[in-house]
Amino acid sequence: MPRMQSRVLMALVGSPDEGYTAADLAERLGVSAAAVSGAVRSLQSMRLIQRLSRPGERRDRYDLADDMWSGVITANVPLYAQLGTLMHRVAEANHDAPLSAARARESADFLQFLADRMPHLVAEWTAHRRSEDQSRASRSRSSSASSTGR
Repeated sequence: MPRMQSRVLMALVGSPDEGYTAADLAERLGVSAAAVSGAVRSLQSMRLIQRLSRPGERRDRYDLADDMWSGVITANVPLYAQLGTLMHRVAEANHDAPLSAARARESADFLQFLADRMPHLVAEWTAHRRSEDQSRASRSRSSSASSTGR
């Protein structure tokens, strides 16, 4: 990831709940509005950040996208599968370079493995988060009940 995109992303990791405007980001990072604009546009296209519009405000704000990593990973699954297929074809056609063909096959197999496993991992993550959220809510209710003397 290019440096400016990384800086904007990390600034948004620590943003206030209402997010930052592009001007806020430029000031915080000590860079031009144009640099922030390009980074924001790129991060939005990667589904890592989202634009927040607020009624009555003229400036949009930016914050991390909800479930950004699972969204990015899920969106790239078709790319992993396609690259794996193409790399297998290259390996099969590369008869004169067995080491190169072996590396291409290894990469292709790994990409296919990612394409197969990522949807399952995202589903596992979602179930894990749901379970964790339920556990937290249960502990919170128990703590509230004990502090009120019930």
